[in-house]
Amino acid sequence: MKESREMESVLYAALANCKTEEDFAALLADLCTYQEVEQMAQRAAAAKLLAEGKTYAEIIAETDISSATLSRVSRALRHGSGGYAKFLPANRA
Repeated sequence: MKESREMESVLYAALANCKTEEDFAALLADLCTYQEVEQMAQRAAAAKLLAEGKTYAEIIAETDISSATLSRVSRALRHGSGGYAKFLPANRA
């Protein structure tokens, strides 16, 4: 759907315009509910911990993520587009 791609482009451009953590926080606060931001943060934290070699049990205890969501994060790390691996803080130079 053309409109969807155009809307996604607007979103991606808005994200690309963020220069600081405060910029991202402000944009996400306007775009998402508090719960949506928390869920994204939980997934990012889980991906970072998986990349560090933590076990599922350790990650669930630390983040309170569900095992189903953790499994999806793990699959994305192994077989996804590479976004987690490229942008996780531990993996950035």
